[in-house]
Amino acid sequence: MTEMTHFGIGISTAVDEIEETLRLAVRADRSGLDLFTVSDHPYYGARLDAYAQLGFILGRTESIAGLVSVTNLPSRPAPMLSRTVTSLSALSGGRIVLGMGVGGLWDEITRLGTQRLGAGAAVRAFEEAITLVKLLSGGGEPVTFEGEFYQVTGLEPAAAAAAPVWTGSVGPKSLAATGRVADGWIPGHAADWLSPRYRESRPVIDEAAAAVGRSPEDIATVYNIPGVITETPLATTRDAEGRWLGGSVAQWTEELTGAILEHGASGIIHFPVGDTPLDVSLGRWAEEIVPAVRAATGPRTA
Repeated sequence: MTEMTHFGIGISTAVDEIEETLRLAVRADRSGLDLFTVSDHPYYGARLDAYAQLGFILGRTESIAGLVSVTNLPSRPAPMLSRTVTSLSALSGGRIVLGMGVGGLWDEITRLGTQRLGAGAAVRAFEEAITLVKLLSGGGEPVTFEGEFYQVTGLEPAAAAAAPVWTGSVGPKSLAATGRVADGWIPGHAADWLSPRYRESRPVIDEAAAAVGRSPEDIATVYNIPGVITETPLATTRDAEGRWLGGSVAQWTEELTGAILEHGASGIIHFPVGDTPLDVSLGRWAEEIVPAVRAATGPRTA
């Protein structure tokens, strides 16, 4: 099966950066990027609602897909989340990926009036939600679902097809859930293909997938990668602990080409850092690095 490598950009959800954020999202679309991502922190008043922002941007763009990385599941009940995502998929021509998270900042989440869940319960709710969201997508017979956390009775699925589900799983239980029911994984804490976190976590996903008869190769690994894109090469592109710092266009191109061809990366989402103006960073990323990596790697055979 031939599979495209996804290249994206992370954009701000800050209310006081709306004008620049919208302009950058449109430029990312016109520059040929595959994805834009926004975070989901509805308990912060200075942030935009992630799905409102995603829908607005999809309406202003033509080709780029949107991803909430990752959906704050405790504040968005699975049946309604499914309706939101399938509606956006129908309106945008399928330009959406569903990012799912267990929920981490519980002190903040409970300010919304949401019940706090323990770690084990949160993971069970997460897996149940992904299962239900998929059942309520793509048409078919009415769904009755009697779960521990979600119950629906004779609910008609949306006609729109299910969006791919990528998770931000970190712990072993949520990693195993990703292997059983998800379509992709974004390693937490901006871990990359050379990190211990990736090497220790990915086998958990693969083993869980195989245990339920799924092919581990069908679960993409998509990386959130912060870093500076410099005009000239850096003397070192990684710090003493091995974390990627960035570098020139050529250094980024070499690193990402290796990530795809040697380590099987299915996607790279860049988060600009440092003092470089965002327009400059986006231009170097979307118009220089990404085309060079695409040329060097071509379609991947999964």
